[in-house]
Amino acid sequence: MSDVLIPRPASTVLPLRDGATGVEVLLVRRNLNSDFVGGAYVFPGGAVDAGDAALADRVAGLDDSTASQRLGLDSGGLAYYVAALRELFEEAGLLLVTGSAGATTADAGALARWREELNARRCVFADVLDGLDQVLDLRGVAYLSHWVTPVGPPRRFDTRFFVVEAPADQTAGHDEAETVAHRWLRPVDALALAASGAITMILPTIRNLESITAFERVADVLSWAGSARAVTRVEPRMLERNGETVIVLPGDEGYEDLD
Repeated sequence: MSDVLIPRPASTVLPLRDGATGVEVLLVRRNLNSDFVGGAYVFPGGAVDAGDAALADRVAGLDDSTASQRLGLDSGGLAYYVAALRELFEEAGLLLVTGSAGATTADAGALARWREELNARRCVFADVLDGLDQVLDLRGVAYLSHWVTPVGPPRRFDTRFFVVEAPADQTAGHDEAETVAHRWLRPVDALALAASGAITMILPTIRNLESITAFERVADVLSWAGSARAVTRVEPRMLERNGETVIVLPGDEGYEDLD
């Protein structure tokens, strides 16, 4: 039997805004040619890079000890938060930063230029922050959930999901490479589109949307997510049932039989 693939640390973030009829969340569509959930609507996110851990001196509002405690880790938690905001900038063009005077940058031109440089790999994320003379603003980032890709797929991720309010003075946009479309939707509307087959979503996306459908304002979501609540690690499993592959969650029939 081949060795089980070790999940790679990853971060995903749900950007939120208050819409006319309730909370809206930004979803991006992955490139159809992607070898991981191609064509699916997901939240901005990706693997934690080695450079994310090196930005501890370029963040405001959180340190590694506190971040690690929130995530249930001995150390290294801050890198997940940094990765979430880096991916948000790369894939959706939104950057949560603050300057020495507390003001965030709203220069759309500068943001676009730095995003292009970063996505073209002509610079690293630290260069972006230094060039803008800003630091990452982690004060409003709340930890939502923890999902691990089941054994079986060629890629596995150990993913922390976060929620944050999108900057009101910035405009989201897909990167036209990894992501080919984006939509602001109420969670209930996104779920309805997925249920009808109009869009494709994977299970973690669906379940994270379901977890915030009851909230009417972004502030309510952030308050709940940031409260002292237990976040349980969820690792779906795949089993064969009546000739079909079925994904089961903890508590579902057959889950424990796979131990």
